Amino acid sequence: NLNTNVTKDIILFKYENPKYFKYLNLFGITQFGFWMYLSNFSYTTLRDAPVSKESAGNLSWWRRINLGENKYRNTIAIFCALFGYVVLVGSWTYTLKAVRFLILRKGGNSVSFVTYTPFGKNRIMDVPLNKVSAADSRHNAKVHLPIKVQGKYLYYMLDMRGEFTNKQLFDATAGLRRKFA
Repeated sequence: NLNTNVTKDIILFKYENPKYFKYLNLFGITQFGFWMYLSNFSYTTLRDAPVSKESAGNLSWWRRINLGENKYRNTIAIFCALFGYVVLVGSWTYTLKAVRFLILRKGGNSVSFVTYTPFGKNRIMDVPLNKVSAADSRHNAKVHLPIKVQGKYLYYMLDMRGEFTNKQLFDATAGLRRKFA
């Protein structure tokens, strides 16, 4: 029996690692730029150079492919562009779902998720406790503790290298598994 009706805001979890997320986002932006450049380069530079029918029989399969042909050139350009977007969106999504602080608000009826953002600021989201469900207990989580917020896409991730500053209060509030109706 733990009193969760707190008189002031209490930090339940904190994970300070802004340098990691800065490098992760720098990686994502760099990869995006590289793959966009490669997409543009492949689209504008690959030229149609057909292989003659007579010499095609003696060549290896990879020498017979004409990368300048429209179907190959367009496929390579689209693949490179999509891959760049996937890396950027993946790094930003991971950053936006990584919890920096989890704060139990005064009264004990809601929690605030403070997450990292791609450009170094914090994002704060207040959520009622009945809309928060931990996917696992903090004792069983190895690398990340996923927390689902009802109505939000994907899980919020608590890195287990972070510090649970008030373990009993976390277990009695945000650390519970709830069924959403």
